[in-house]
Amino acid sequence: MAENIHDVKIDPRNLDILISVNGRLVPRAEASVSVFDSGFILGDGVWEGLRLVKGGVPFLREHVERLYEGAKAIFMDIGLTPQELVSRLFECLDANRMDDGVHIRLMVTRGVKATPYQDPRVTISAPTIVIIPEYKSPNPEKFAHGLSLHTVNVRRGAPDVQDQKLNSHSKLNCITACIQAANAGADEALMLDPLGFVATCNSTHFFIVRRGELWTSTGQYCIPGITRGNMLRLAREHGIPAFEKQFSLYDVYGADEAFVTGTFAGLIPVRVIDGRPVRHPLSRAEWQGPGPVSRQLSEAYKALCLRDARRSF
Repeated sequence: MAENIHDVKIDPRNLDILISVNGRLVPRAEASVSVFDSGFILGDGVWEGLRLVKGGVPFLREHVERLYEGAKAIFMDIGLTPQELVSRLFECLDANRMDDGVHIRLMVTRGVKATPYQDPRVTISAPTIVIIPEYKSPNPEKFAHGLSLHTVNVRRGAPDVQDQKLNSHSKLNCITACIQAANAGADEALMLDPLGFVATCNSTHFFIVRRGELWTSTGQYCIPGITRGNMLRLAREHGIPAFEKQFSLYDVYGADEAFVTGTFAGLIPVRVIDGRPVRHPLSRAEWQGPGPVSRQLSEAYKALCLRDARRSF
């Protein structure tokens, strides 16, 4: 059965969590926003996914900078300073007495509208800011078992249509890609750019290892992934040549290793792509588990998260 990297066991503690809605802490069952909210009507907003590790959030500054950069790109004033937003985040976490093993969704929409219409000028409220923390940790079995990918015909669009660097609430192209991959029996969709080169997956970033080199896309057709950037940095620090470049499915099918990355799960190996086991082309064996580069970078990334977890901007 196809899965995804967010497949986890339901934690009963999440039933009693407090959610921050515009600075007000409310029980999960009572948390709501207006039906006239810009995010609900139009997907007009930006968001971040974060992790709580040993009391701090790894790469907090990078996440906050990306959120504010996205808000500026869509001409939206968040209405709080970065430090005020961080303080609100930790007020929510502290109220829930959370310290570790938590995934956080921080969402900002343009606010409530006077009428269901796209023009930002009919917005009549301050931005809507919602913080949802949940006890949720990656399933370690996924690292051992690996993911299956299916290349879909849904493309990552050009920036003059909708810039894929925006981590916006408008995710319909990723959703349709996800549906197509799931219907093909895969865990995640592999998406191409407008020229047919590999871009990214529907919810994660994609890497391959070829002849000792680490490759990922140019980054022009995906969000500026924080985990993605850290993987490239860690690879270079560990003497692994790492490149952002154009490459095709031919290169993918001949890769020695493949993996995806994201804030929630870190690094998850890929075992099969479009029915082809991920292994050296001269090998007749099936996928043999995570390769040496995947293992090395996974451990290095876990250590980096612990070192970088912080509570202040």
